[in-house]
Amino acid sequence: MRLDWTVYRLELTTPLRISRSTMARRDAVRVVVSCDGHVGHGEVVTSVYYGLDVPRIIVLLKEFQAVAADFDDPAALLAALPEIDAPGVTAAVDAALHDLIGQRLGVPVRELVGSPQWSDTPTAYTIGISSPEQAARQAAALVARGFRVLKVKLGSEHDEAVLAAIRAMAPDARLLLDPNGGWSAEHTVRVMDRMSDYGVNAVEQPIAPGQLESLAWVSERVAVPVIADEDAATVADVRALAGAVAGVNIKLAKCGGLSAARELIAAAREGGMDVMLGCLVASSLGIAPAVHLSGQARWIDLDGHLLLAHDPWQGIGGEDGTLRLTDAPGLGVVAR
Repeated sequence: MRLDWTVYRLELTTPLRISRSTMARRDAVRVVVSCDGHVGHGEVVTSVYYGLDVPRIIVLLKEFQAVAADFDDPAALLAALPEIDAPGVTAAVDAALHDLIGQRLGVPVRELVGSPQWSDTPTAYTIGISSPEQAARQAAALVARGFRVLKVKLGSEHDEAVLAAIRAMAPDARLLLDPNGGWSAEHTVRVMDRMSDYGVNAVEQPIAPGQLESLAWVSERVAVPVIADEDAATVADVRALAGAVAGVNIKLAKCGGLSAARELIAAAREGGMDVMLGCLVASSLGIAPAVHLSGQARWIDLDGHLLLAHDPWQGIGGEDGTLRLTDAPGLGVVAR
C-alpha cells in the first residue's frame, strides 16, 4: 500500500478572531493512500494550538508511509496504525483509509461508522469576535442564506452587546456561545445569567481546560448546557467529565479520527452526555469524515470549509446552512 501527500494553503474569506488568537490562513496537507487501483484521501491542517506545522506533519507522515508499505489491506492497516503524539495527523490517515475502504466496498463511509441512515443536517456557522455592528451584519447575512444555528465566539468587553445585536438580526436562530476558555468560572455564571434573555442553546468550554471541579461548578449554576471541548480529547477525559457537563465536543483532529471518535461517542453516551461534533478550519475534505458521524450528535458545528475564500474540495454542502451527503462511496468529496 502506498501513502503520499501534497501541501497546499487555505485562505479564509475573513480573518477569524477568537479569545486566544486570530487566523487568516493555514496550510493543509492532503494524505493519499492507494491500493489495487483505489485511492483514499484525508486532510490534516496546521495548528499552533496543537503544535502542528508542515515540517512536523511530514516527518510524522513518513512514519505512517513506512508502516503502510508493509500492508496490502487497508482495514488491516487501519487496525494497526501506530500511536503518535499528533492526533490530527492520525485523523488524516484514518480518514484516507476509511475513504479507501468505502470505495473498495462501494459504500459511503457513514455505513462503515454506524450511521447508515442519512438526513440533511443543519450546521452552525461561526461568528468570530468582532464589534456589535459587524456581528449584526454577519448574522443578518447568514440568516438570509439559510443558517438556523449560529456559534458566537466571545471573549471581549463587547460580549453582551454582540449577543444582543446578533439576536436582533437572528431572532429565531439557535445560539451556541464559545469563549474558548477565556472566562473565569465566576464571570461565566454572572454573564450567562445576564444573557439568559437571549435564548442561548449552550455554552462551550467557558473556562480554561484542566479545571474539572470549576467546570462542574459552572455547569451546576448556569441554565443552559455546558459543553467541554479542550477538556475532552480522550476516552479517559470523557469518562472523567460524566456528571460535570451536559456534553462534549468531539473533533477528529483532536481525538485521532473516526475510529477514536466512535469510542468517545460511546463513552459520552455511557456517561449520560450529549455530543457536539466540531472541527478546525479545513477544506471539505478535512470536514467530511465528521459529517458522516453527524447522525450521532446533538450539536453540529462543521463549518470549517465554509470559512474559506476557496475550498479546493466539494461534496458535503453547507453553504445554505445544511450539510448534505450523497450515496457516493467513501467520503463522497471530489476535487474542484
